[in-house]
Amino acid sequence: MSHGMAERLAERDAMRRHRVRTRVLGWVSGALVVAALVWVAFFSSVLGLDPEDVTISGEGTVIDPAQVEAVVAESAGVPLPRLDTVALRERVLALNGVRDVEIRRAWPAGLTVLLESREPVVAVPVDGGFALLDADGVQVRTDPAVPEGLPEIDAPLDDRGAKALDAALVLLNALPADLHAQVAEVSAPTRDAVRMTLRDGVVVEWGSAEEAALKVRVLQTLRAVPENAGVTLYDVSAPTMPVTR
Repeated sequence: MSHGMAERLAERDAMRRHRVRTRVLGWVSGALVVAALVWVAFFSSVLGLDPEDVTISGEGTVIDPAQVEAVVAESAGVPLPRLDTVALRERVLALNGVRDVEIRRAWPAGLTVLLESREPVVAVPVDGGFALLDADGVQVRTDPAVPEGLPEIDAPLDDRGAKALDAALVLLNALPADLHAQVAEVSAPTRDAVRMTLRDGVVVEWGSAEEAALKVRVLQTLRAVPENAGVTLYDVSAPTMPVTR
């Protein structure tokens, strides 16, 4: 082998070794960068949850924001990529008055907590005051008196009155907002004998929870008739054959 050829082979080997070293260094550098990013994202405090960077909305009139803040604060310092938002959501849902909640990460270190409150729609007499129920019949709190603007339901909260209470709630949930605001009291001795009294003293015999939407339309139509201005009782328990007195 000539001297020139030996030099060329040596140069070729050197270039090959250089390429290998460069490739290995690239792999190592890439791995180090990935490892650093993983450490920053999952283990350092850079992306750790900061309770001061948490936004809470939708608490309504029932949910205590301080309780929500306390639950969220239990996860302070946990990096957002590692934060178990499903478990956090379950803890918030367990708080009084929370119907639903959505939790979103707000990078780099915050959260957005969107609450749906169980707002009271009726008051039911109980020992020591009135139980306030939401549209699903869930008790959200007890007040010593009926809050202004909230209708009262005369129906027992025990198992014997469950069906009657459900029928009364169906009535209230079927009413449009303007008519709902006029309801002063709902009585439901049985599920088939629901009656509501409006704030102007007009009584509406509702009957059962069946055909609620039709009953609402019939009642609205009857109340819109000028000749019925002096009517004090509307019976829509049989909506296809309503009675006024």
